[in-house]
Amino acid sequence: MLHAEHHTPDTLDLAAIRARHTLLLLGLLWDRDLARVDIARELGLSRSAISSIVTELISVGLVQEVGTRGSGGVGRRATMLNLNTRAATLLAIDLGASHARVDVLDLHCRTLASQTVPHDIMRGPHLTYALLRDLSAQVMQEAGVQPAHVALVGIGVPGPVDHDTGRVVQPPNMPGWDGENIREALQGQLNLEVLVDNDANLGALAEARFGAHRGIQDLIYVKAATGIGAGVLLGGRLHRGMRGGAGEIGHISINEQGPVGRSGNPGSLESYAAAQVLVNHARTLRRQGLPSALPDPITLEALLAHASTDPLARAVWEEAGHHLGVAISTTLNLFNPAAVVIGGRLSQAGDVLLRAVRTSAQSRTMRINADRTRIDLGTLGRDAGVLGAGAMMLDSLFTPRGLPHLYGIARMNQNARDIAASRAPPPAAHATPPLQIPTVSHGGTP
Repeated sequence: MLHAEHHTPDTLDLAAIRARHTLLLLGLLWDRDLARVDIARELGLSRSAISSIVTELISVGLVQEVGTRGSGGVGRRATMLNLNTRAATLLAIDLGASHARVDVLDLHCRTLASQTVPHDIMRGPHLTYALLRDLSAQVMQEAGVQPAHVALVGIGVPGPVDHDTGRVVQPPNMPGWDGENIREALQGQLNLEVLVDNDANLGALAEARFGAHRGIQDLIYVKAATGIGAGVLLGGRLHRGMRGGAGEIGHISINEQGPVGRSGNPGSLESYAAAQVLVNHARTLRRQGLPSALPDPITLEALLAHASTDPLARAVWEEAGHHLGVAISTTLNLFNPAAVVIGGRLSQAGDVLLRAVRTSAQSRTMRINADRTRIDLGTLGRDAGVLGAGAMMLDSLFTPRGLPHLYGIARMNQNARDIAASRAPPPAAHATPPLQIPTVSHGGTP
């Protein structure tokens, strides 16, 4: 379900009221196909008001009629309405410490084309922007999408982002990027409007909309990979803090006398449980004589692949899970969420890691904050980044401010389709039109 912005009714003029109703209608159709009578009943509006809005949405190409539904008795058959998910497209970018991925998405955040390549983020902004520009051109060409038909670009990055400006602020895992305005730079490269956020924030959006915990209003997503960050969803909205730095769980000290991590904080979670720290720790355990069949030198890939079968790997993940659980217990006591979801590369360690996290977190959490909270592994895998970017873009477009832009893109796409149809050769005189069997979709998410 798409979430429209909330406003106090007595401050709305008629245009704003209509925009609000339009967004609620689009939110219903994002979930499933409906007839006008269904929409009128769910929104508590008159049939004439719904018909007026639907006519407008059809005219710009955002909604289409997709057959009829029987009434179950004598009477008119109801015409079904469907959100045209190809009315606009989205460009989703997942930029990690060691990879870059660009997807073209439809309005249900289904991938139309995708490219992923290895990329070291420490190569710096300029080479990264050039790569993202080239990947974007490739996926748009593959999807048959013109840049003018892309409504927004959304990018997640592995560092703190000032949400208002799109500027990276002192990112521990992105050397050479401090102060870089990613939004401004990418807009210049792509000539498209760009939204930027931290990758853990986008992971929270993705899991709440597309994952196993979809619809949960209070959720914390912990991304554990090269670095460790958290996205905090409270009341269905991201809690970014004043500038966008909320959720930096990796830089919380879990042992003030411990080793210094990348952030410079002694005993931070990242100094115990980040990817390279775990690899180095595994190699130390081998030198100390802990038995293992892992190849030498030990790699992260080997630790993940043999997490439940190799004694050394199991020891590493149990210890990492313990440290993650200590930090997660803090978030449970602070926010009392309904679910904590662990994603990122390290979550591939599976049940060995998860059991250790649960044991450690629950033993340190007040009962009122632990009893009904689920701690689970993420279900979206490598798609979490692009799905989160897609969710961020939908949350921007399906608002009173974003709706005129969405209309403009949809209308442009509609005009392009009309022109293409007018240029198509007429069907052969002897051809028999295919039988049309309308179908009704009941699912709105991939």
